[in-house]
Amino acid sequence: MPRPNSQNKINGPQKAAMALLAMGEEASALILKKLSTDEIKALSTHMSYIEGVRKETSDELLQEFTALFKGEGGINVAGDQFIRNLLPSVMKSEQVEEVLSKIEEDRHRIPFKHLRDVDPRMLAGFIKGEHPQTIAIIISHLGHQKAGQVMGYLPEQLRFELITRIANLEAVSPDLIQEVDEVLRKELTTIGAQVQGSGGVQVVAEILNRCDHKTGEGILQFLEETDAELAEKVRKMMFVFEDLMHTNDTGIRELLKEIKSEVLSLALKTASEDLKAKIFKNLSQRAAQMLEEEISMMAPARLSEVEAAQQEILTEARRLEKEGKLFLASKEGGDSFV
Repeated sequence: MPRPNSQNKINGPQKAAMALLAMGEEASALILKKLSTDEIKALSTHMSYIEGVRKETSDELLQEFTALFKGEGGINVAGDQFIRNLLPSVMKSEQVEEVLSKIEEDRHRIPFKHLRDVDPRMLAGFIKGEHPQTIAIIISHLGHQKAGQVMGYLPEQLRFELITRIANLEAVSPDLIQEVDEVLRKELTTIGAQVQGSGGVQVVAEILNRCDHKTGEGILQFLEETDAELAEKVRKMMFVFEDLMHTNDTGIRELLKEIKSEVLSLALKTASEDLKAKIFKNLSQRAAQMLEEEISMMAPARLSEVEAAQQEILTEARRLEKEGKLFLASKEGGDSFV
């Protein structure tokens, strides 16, 4: 499994792509004519991701390609348009279409999509032996729900380290992501089973929102002991069941339309009296009476079942928020609804 390089060094194909951009279309066409179709595909994919090159990067390349680089400063040519203008002069039209189709396919590929259907317990066991930075990259691409489930099956000490790494994870090379993705895909097959923003505090908060209560609190306690400032940032971005107190009444009514009564009654078993009162006041008199009777007659339930019901309601709340039907108030405060 490839391990992330903290310095994100430029590899050979990337350097070649930058060099071609610097030389211009006419000179690049002469070079590409000498390459195979596969080599042109590889270079074209790298070029399509390049929007510009920082001066310090081009300065380093100048030393390596002194015969090719004569100008000063960075490269200000958009790689995508460059390659679209260049390819027709070096390839047949059907080959051009093939290369451009491959570029679009690579651009729209969702990293680690094949892992989202793997059982969380199996996936945790499969990746726990990898380098922590590699696991952090994988976890941050799983989607918050799946990431929270996988975290629950990883060793406690590893969970602590991963949360810190994900919170500090910034831009990751598309080449590295693709390489890790391909290796995982092949390894999973044998047992039968792009620069992107991958992490950050918000990702950690969303993952912890979907962890079980014990796992989430354990990770937050670790963060408070090791990095109190980071722990505070994460807590402010997290949204827990009691935070529905800060949702306006219109949003609560929209939410209640989508929730089954048995799920709501189970979720309210551990809710505060204030939250219960808010829920009841947004129900009709008849519905409130029926809910109260259902709660009073309910048999004892496992805490895990109550938390699962609360998570189901929060998942629905987030969906309604995306649709603009409900607003999840920030813990940092903000404008009131009028």
